[in-house]
Amino acid sequence: MTTPIVQLDDVHVVHRARSGGLFSRDHVYALTDATLQAAPGETVGIVGESGCGKSTLAKVLVGAQRPTSGTVSFRGHDLWTMSPAERRSSIGTHTGMIFQDPSTALNRRLPVGRILRDPLDVHKRGTPAQRDARVRELMALVGLPKALADGLPGQLSGGQRQRVAIARALALEPDLVVADEPTSALDVSVRAQILNLLLDLKERLGLALVFVSHDIQTVRRMSDRVVTMYLGRIVEEAPAGTVLDRARHPYTRALFSATPGLLDPVDPIPLAGPVPSATRPPGGCPFRTRCWKADEVCATAMPDAHEAGPDHRFRCFHPVDEGESNHDLVAQAAATASSVTPREQPCPSPPR
Repeated sequence: MTTPIVQLDDVHVVHRARSGGLFSRDHVYALTDATLQAAPGETVGIVGESGCGKSTLAKVLVGAQRPTSGTVSFRGHDLWTMSPAERRSSIGTHTGMIFQDPSTALNRRLPVGRILRDPLDVHKRGTPAQRDARVRELMALVGLPKALADGLPGQLSGGQRQRVAIARALALEPDLVVADEPTSALDVSVRAQILNLLLDLKERLGLALVFVSHDIQTVRRMSDRVVTMYLGRIVEEAPAGTVLDRARHPYTRALFSATPGLLDPVDPIPLAGPVPSATRPPGGCPFRTRCWKADEVCATAMPDAHEAGPDHRFRCFHPVDEGESNHDLVAQAAATASSVTPREQPCPSPPR
């Protein structure tokens, strides 16, 4: 088995946020019990609703967010037991991150050439002449003409700015690149170009790529494995080729059914019940307040991870059977929703 570049073990991230009073603070459970790894040459897709912890997970992977508890291992070494200098050398030179909006991720006052050279200058990579050559190499790598080296980000199109952001992430020849919603701020006409560029670079450079997106169909097509998150927890991890019709967690099935398909249209699986808050997550399984399969057992504890096959794990007391189609699940969920009145819906319990 290939040694993972980065590995998370039982990682928790809890923020403190101001609530109603001046001295009152709420705990925001941004990430809970996250276990994940990424190996060289593979793409791991992260999907889930807004606020489920995808961006927090991305920041933990590149060392931008220190976990409240748990272990983050980079190339087999515990990242947060390193000295600051060791951590800066390890993470700063071997990881790259592509942010959602290139118009805010790039310094609008610096020309493109300076933006791409900055990582090389900070880490003192090569001689000045070698750094200039590397800037030209990076621009060619992402398909940018040399003439744009003197241009400012505001003079570039959205697609060109994102190519600059990708080139900057690759400047130090990283082993791991995390792309957090890299196409959501772009026009539809250029999204496919950027996605194809990322796939091509991953193959050519042998990168480990973590791809975070709301566009679950794009994630499925881009990834080798798909990780589903709900309310800060990883609830399922499955091979991308089977996640559409062989996912075992009810939430994964509901999530993928919400995306329209032209060749095989499927009605979305209806989810009734309240959406829990990250400051007061429900006890037990966090999805139980919206799940049509939930019962009293689901409120007792978080389900353990179950193996459903190679690279396929899920956390659920009442998983979807492999033979069940989405059409069957739509009928089950609709029947449950129609039989439960708002007063009968389970309410979130206080955090444990």
